[in-house]
Order: sequence, then C-alpha cells, then structure tokens
Amino acid sequence: MAAGRGAGPVGIGIIGAGVISQRYLENLTAFPDLDVRFIADIELSRAQDRAHSFGIPRAGTVADLLADDQVEIVANLTSPAVHADVDRQIIAGGKHIWSEKPLALDRASGREVLESAQAAGLRVACAPDTFLGAGLQTARRLIASGRIGDPQSALLLFQTPGPDLWHPSPEFLFARGGGPLFDMGPYYLTALVQNLGPVASVMATGTRARPVRVIGSGPNEGTEFAVDVPTNVHALITFESGASAVAVLSFDSYLRRAGGIDVMGTLGTIQTPNPNTFTGPSTIFTADTPDGEVVPPSGFEYGRGCGILDLARSIRAGVREQAPAELAFHVLDIMDATAESIAAGNVVRVLSTVEPSPVLPDAWNPAARTL
Repeated sequence: MAAGRGAGPVGIGIIGAGVISQRYLENLTAFPDLDVRFIADIELSRAQDRAHSFGIPRAGTVADLLADDQVEIVANLTSPAVHADVDRQIIAGGKHIWSEKPLALDRASGREVLESAQAAGLRVACAPDTFLGAGLQTARRLIASGRIGDPQSALLLFQTPGPDLWHPSPEFLFARGGGPLFDMGPYYLTALVQNLGPVASVMATGTRARPVRVIGSGPNEGTEFAVDVPTNVHALITFESGASAVAVLSFDSYLRRAGGIDVMGTLGTIQTPNPNTFTGPSTIFTADTPDGEVVPPSGFEYGRGCGILDLARSIRAGVREQAPAELAFHVLDIMDATAESIAAGNVVRVLSTVEPSPVLPDAWNPAARTL
C-alpha cells in the first residue's frame, strides 16, 4: 500500500455531530498524530456547537468539509441507513473514510463502497475499533500464546430489555440496519472473527416480542414507534476452521447480560471482556485453575477513535490498517446471512472471507507523537 501524503498530524473531518461524536472527539482531539479540522452536520447549529466545545476550527456543510484540502480522513458518524450514501460522497471528494458500524445495510451497498474506494485509490476502515483496546488485545495474546490450547467453540450472550428505555431517539435502532443483530452484532462478531477466524455459514432464528415500542426518555418520552426487525436473535455460527459459536443477541430480556465472549479450547476456556468496551480483565479456566485466573488488561486505555488513529498512521506508513473495510464487510456478510437464515429457516453460506488483523504490540500508544 502506498504511503500517505506529507508529514505531521493527519487532518480529520467528521460528518455527524450526534451523540457518538462526543465520545470520538474526546479522544481524537487529544491524539498528537491527528488534527481535527472540520465537523459537518445536516443541522449546522449542532455542528457549530460541537466545534466550539472541542476547539475545532471549522464547521459547516458536507460539501464545505469535502472541499477542505487539509482534511485527509473523514469520519462518517451518521446513522446506519445513510452510511453507504455518505461514504460515496466522501469517495467522490477524494478522502479516505472511517465509517461507524455497520459498513452498510446490505452486501451490495457495502461491496460498492469498497470497489469505488479501491478504484479511487482511497482507503475505507470501519468500526468497531474496540478490539484494539487493552482488554480484547490481552485476550488475543493469551489465546495466541496457547493458554487455552486450540480454540474449538465460543458462546456469546448479549441480552437487555432494549435501548428504547433510555435512548431519546431509538427509532433507528429498531428499523432496517438496527435491532440487536446490526446494532450490537458488529462488536461481538468482529471479536469472534479476530479470535476464531472467518465464518463459513450461519443458521439462525429470530423473533420480535412487540410490534410497537415506546420511547422511554427525552423530549419524545411516551411516543410509540414501529419495530421493523427481529429483536431476539439466536445463531449457530460455523467457522472456516471447523470451530463453532452460539450467539444470543436480544433486546427482549429483562435479565441483563452484556459480558464478554467465552472461547473454549482444547486446554481451557477464556472469558474475554465485553467487546463493546476497550478494557477489562480476561479470566482463564483450566484443570489447574477451575475457579479462574484473572488476567488484567495490558496496554492503552483510550476509547473510540483509536481506529481512526491507526488508519492515519497506516496510511502514512503504507501498511494495512487494523480495522480494514474487508473485515467490516465480512462481518456485514455474516449479519446479512443471519437475517437471511431467519427469514428462510435454513443454513446460509458466508461467501466472503478475511484475514484477521495481527495482534497489536503491547507498547502501541495512541498518545505518542509518531508523525
């Protein structure tokens, strides 16, 4: 891969000044290798408020952002339904992309984004970047070291009553591209692929507890909205290696479970941290440690935005980024296959594949100035 232009901090622009932008900006504005130069939003006042809060020099429209020659990477923090459309605009503007998850709502749109970027000589990377955090990186090192032997299977349980109880605008989380599969699935599925390799097939079932939900907080509290997707998904996942996993993703459970992933190997089992977090301990269970050996995380403790930093450094160095679009596309392929299996009631093959990203060096430091 060709190296990026220039030297010094990489210019960053952001499209979407919503809730998630706050978390990104807290880190992006602190990384010395990045220079956040512009924030755009369909609501100009919201972009201006974010820019003022974080000392960002410019705010305005998407067209204004894409015309800024000092912006090299654009973070697409819009809602899932428009990720692919916004990505196409960014590519036409000649910028590299960091997309919030999911990459797109379907394989065709995701593939079009990847092919358009490749033809333009641009890179696309995609959330989640939680697997770059100290928690999941430590778990990967433990698995790679052979502590549990050869990984054979995995179990993941994500169960909550649903984000309608707390989110002030939860409608998009229950529309196409939402539900527990597309909202939380990327975190868990990315971690599974990183530890067990690419997926070969999926067999799944799904249900919808209620056709209508009620907003539980904020200015629209009490407002009803339609539920368009399954809110309870059970999947049996088979990997190319022959390993398997059972996944439960639910917005229908008042018994809350949002822990890590249990990976079972020939010599032991590891319980990883929650893949929607950047830190947390791992616990290893073996014949010698039946009550569990707690292993604290080793590495940096930053949060969202580390994937953008890695993309910037990788562009400058001419190497593959840790969260490439090929990984996000494979996860999208898994989710699409799961949705198709729910609808058809049979096993669906996952036709894409991907090489898991290498483990980060323990000393990888987002706070260091390297460019």
